[in-house]
Amino acid sequence: MDNNNVVLIVVVAVAIGAWMLFRRLGLVSAAATKALMDRGAKVIDVRTRAEFSSGHIGNATNIPLDELGQRIGSVAKDKNTPLLLHCLSGGRSAMARHTLKQLGYTEVHNLGSLGRARHLVEGAR
Repeated sequence: MDNNNVVLIVVVAVAIGAWMLFRRLGLVSAAATKALMDRGAKVIDVRTRAEFSSGHIGNATNIPLDELGQRIGSVAKDKNTPLLLHCLSGGRSAMARHTLKQLGYTEVHNLGSLGRARHLVEGAR
């Protein structure tokens, strides 16, 4: 195999891996974020209180992942309320999305990392 084929195989493998990770985390697109924000979506930061106090998105509500089941009703009484979740890297928000879906919430979306969330939410304003 020549170097061009190896490079092509690596590029395809990376692209497939990124696509699979994107799907696994259930990340929401920028356009969908804008539409959800226009509909009054709530931004939920599922990081710890200490992480949240070290920096957060201005309109986000902090509900740490381990408190989500007990506290989400105070933020979103209606289970059809659009919810945009994020954490530090996107992993905990993916778990939070799964938890909320199991609790019957229908409009649950993962923004991913804090940096990605900040970019998408600020871009949606």
